Amino acid sequence: MKISKEIKTGILVAAAIAIFIFGFNFLKGKNIFSERRIFHAVYPEIAGLAESNPVQLNGFKVGRVKEIQLYDSTGRIIVSFAISDNNIRISKNSVAKIISSDLLGAKAVQLILSGEKEYVRDGDTLMGIVEASLQESVNATVKPLKDKAEKLISSIDSIMIVVQAVLDKTTRENLSQSFDNIKHALETFDRVAMRLDTMVASERYKISSIFSKVESITSNLANNNDKISAAIKNFSSISDTLAKANLSKTIENANKALTDISGVMEKINKGEGTAGMLVKDEKLYKNLTAASGSLDSLLKDMEINPWRYFSLYGKKKRTKKSNKP
Repeated sequence: MKISKEIKTGILVAAAIAIFIFGFNFLKGKNIFSERRIFHAVYPEIAGLAESNPVQLNGFKVGRVKEIQLYDSTGRIIVSFAISDNNIRISKNSVAKIISSDLLGAKAVQLILSGEKEYVRDGDTLMGIVEASLQESVNATVKPLKDKAEKLISSIDSIMIVVQAVLDKTTRENLSQSFDNIKHALETFDRVAMRLDTMVASERYKISSIFSKVESITSNLANNNDKISAAIKNFSSISDTLAKANLSKTIENANKALTDISGVMEKINKGEGTAGMLVKDEKLYKNLTAASGSLDSLLKDMEINPWRYFSLYGKKKRTKKSNKP
């Protein structure tokens, strides 16, 4: 049986179409001869995810995104993806996370298994989350820094206004003078320190001698510690004796004696009594002085011429004198 050219042409066209369809799907990651399971995930936004983007498990491609469409009137989006490997078992409460698969921003769906013992079935819906983009991460990191920088700049502006208001010409001159005074004080202190160092260097032998004497004194104190303790005990005994003595009565008697003396002195000042008359009566004082002088002259004359006052002695004198040739 001879096949006509038309049949051959049709067969070739059908084969070409089949090869084209298979190649097209193969290039898109579809395998029309393999059994596939379809799962879904709902997202608030898909961040640039497109159909035919890969589905990964631990970085390994296990499927592709099949379809993306609106889920409801709120703007949520449902993503359907096909898992071509039937050996992969997805546990319940697993997460389908939209991630950036490279630095250029290409998107993929990353399966994060929950580890539960119960598994989802073909057509079930997984929990969908979206990874923050690089720009969002940078913005989240930079925004606090930006806010702090703005506050810092505002604070610097306020400080500069205050500084400009405070540091007028007079204040600047005062500050300059203060710095000059500080410099002068430091120079003076440096000179004093040098002189002190020179003095210490020149007097180091005396200082050493002083320290030696101090050490000797402390040694003597340490060696005579028992004697010092005994002296302190004796002093304590004396203080106890004084404390036990009737000091109040003694002080009272002394006060009484001083009162009596004060009364006597007061009477003398008033001219009462013999002592008072001697102190207050000037005429009596002069008479006593004259009498004292006369008595002194009399005693001197008695010493020189005793025969004038003692008759027996005077006769003997005169007799002796008369017997002389």
